Amino acid sequence: MRYRYLFEQMVRRELRQKYKGSALGVVWYVVNPLVLMGAYALMFGVLLDAVDVEDYPLFLIVGLIVWVFFSQSLLTAATSLPEQASLVGKVRFPRETVPASVVAVQLVTFLVLLLLVTPVMVAVRGTLEPELLLLVPLVVCLFAFTLGLALAVSVLHAYYRDVQPILAAALLPWFFLTPIFFRVQELPGIDGREWAEILLRWVNPVAPFVEAVREVLYAGALPDAGILLYVFVASVAALLAGWTLFRRLERELAVVL
Repeated sequence: MRYRYLFEQMVRRELRQKYKGSALGVVWYVVNPLVLMGAYALMFGVLLDAVDVEDYPLFLIVGLIVWVFFSQSLLTAATSLPEQASLVGKVRFPRETVPASVVAVQLVTFLVLLLLVTPVMVAVRGTLEPELLLLVPLVVCLFAFTLGLALAVSVLHAYYRDVQPILAAALLPWFFLTPIFFRVQELPGIDGREWAEILLRWVNPVAPFVEAVREVLYAGALPDAGILLYVFVASVAALLAGWTLFRRLERELAVVL
């Protein structure tokens, strides 16, 4: 709280730099998921006829906006400390402010897209139900979970510059193993293979967040108790683990940067 003004200025600066020289600004954050939604809806829903999901483009867009927020937060946070090396080395302030400001910028654009998608979901899917109020705590948990991982990858990349390239490479298969285009229980061959459902739904830490947000926003229903518990525990655990790792390694940041 003592450094909230600095944090606010960092967020403002990141937002200005993110869209500097761009005529459309934050609109590009809306365009990218829409392009992905159209491409994957055409591929999986029309050309391959691999899924039978009602209002499939809306089903897709929910998973995509969650994934884009998560992946972009980690990728931009990973390089945030080296990019602010001069500030870290000269000014005394909580170093976790740097990756946190980057994640906050992604949160702003994520919320803008969410505010645009929610009325469409309500109008098309008829999901104006009391369960929609769960969207707020789910977004808070998603932010905490992402922030925890962002703190970890940012401080690790400051010491080992291979972290960001490894993360970028890992996110590609991770994307396709996340239930964005499909429902896990409806995949061919899942029946009778509990290990496959466990792998795709529970070992993948992002999957419960995607399913929880989609269940509330797309289906207008209450997520399973197990998913809600997972989301809460994972967010708290990730934030505590990331913050602890960051605090242990931050002492030498001015040297390694």
